[in-house]
Amino acid sequence: MPATQPRGRLFVIAAPSGAGKTSLVRALMEREPSLGFSVSFTTRPRRPNEVDGRDYHFVTPAAFAEMIAADAFLEHAQVFDNAYGTGRAQVEAALAEGRDLILEIDWQGARQVRARLPEAIDIFILPPSRAALEQRLRHRRTDSDEVIARRLADSVTEMSHWNEFRYVVVNDDFGRALAELVAIVRGQGDASRTDRPGLAGFAARLLA
Repeated sequence: MPATQPRGRLFVIAAPSGAGKTSLVRALMEREPSLGFSVSFTTRPRRPNEVDGRDYHFVTPAAFAEMIAADAFLEHAQVFDNAYGTGRAQVEAALAEGRDLILEIDWQGARQVRARLPEAIDIFILPPSRAALEQRLRHRRTDSDEVIARRLADSVTEMSHWNEFRYVVVNDDFGRALAELVAIVRGQGDASRTDRPGLAGFAARLLA
């Protein structure tokens, strides 16, 4: 009998805006080329540099609502003024084929995935400080002061859910944070576990 294909793993990575998640995920995928990326559906308008199907599956609000009604999402959420969702069929097909996937979402989405796929490996990325978070948001030069203020306020809420995740990576040094993510993907992430000494105190200071 042929050996059964081992099921792929789903890595769920969440972070507040400005924590450096997107850059870390991009670098992680360069280091671990076998990792696939789960492309989300969104009602957000496509930006000039974005490609449909590569960055997101861009759909209308009506089409998104139909997908919700058909239970076609592994998770979905309203973020600011737009809806985002992860296609259940796409993820299940990749995992069944033995492919490892990265899903880059927020804490609300991670909570939904956890409920549906308890075996998912979830990782939360924290900034080293609130000041660093604000600096990164301003450095983007894509948002108005009003939007930045709203993102900073929302980031406190987002960061308060850090202890729901299996692993937490503090992005105080990009190289070190990347090395921690690589170790987690390779099954050697004990040093990044959420229950490690000192992390709760750090998170409390970050949220104070």
